[in-house]
Amino acid sequence: MIHNKNQRALLYHIMKSNREKLYNNLTDNNSVATPEDEYIHMTETRIYIGLNDSETKKQKFKTEKYMSILKNVCQSYHVAFSVGVEQGGYFHENGEYTEETSFCLLLIDAKRDVVKKVAGDLCAFFNQESVLVTENVIGGYFISEEIVH
Repeated sequence: MIHNKNQRALLYHIMKSNREKLYNNLTDNNSVATPEDEYIHMTETRIYIGLNDSETKKQKFKTEKYMSILKNVCQSYHVAFSVGVEQGGYFHENGEYTEETSFCLLLIDAKRDVVKKVAGDLCAFFNQESVLVTENVIGGYFISEEIVH
C-alpha cells in the first residue's frame, strides 16, 4: 500500500527505470532470443530493504551483518537469490530527508507466499516500517557451453 506521495514517486521512478532497462535489453541485438533457444517465462521479484532503523533513522550495524542475516533468511526458505547493495535517499512523511544503504534482493520464480515470508522476516529483522516488493513477468533462456579440447 502506498502511504504518501513520496512513496508513490519513488515507486514510479523504480518502475520507470525497470521498464527502460527491460526495453533496452529487449532491443539490444545481443540479448534477443533466437528460435532455437528455449525461451521461458518467469516471475522476477525484487524486495527493496533499507538498512536504517525505523526508529533512530540510522544504520545500527555494518552492512556485512545485514547481508549475513539476509543470506540466512534466504537459505532458510530455500530460495535462490541475488542481492545488490544500493545507495539512495527518500523523504519521510514529515518532510525530513534521509539517505541510506539499501538491499535490492532479486528472486526468480519464487512462490508469492514464500516471497511474503522472506519480505516479512527481513522487514522485522531489519526493523523497517515496510519493505517494497515488485514483480515483473520476464522471459529468458539459459546458455550452457563447454570447452572443447
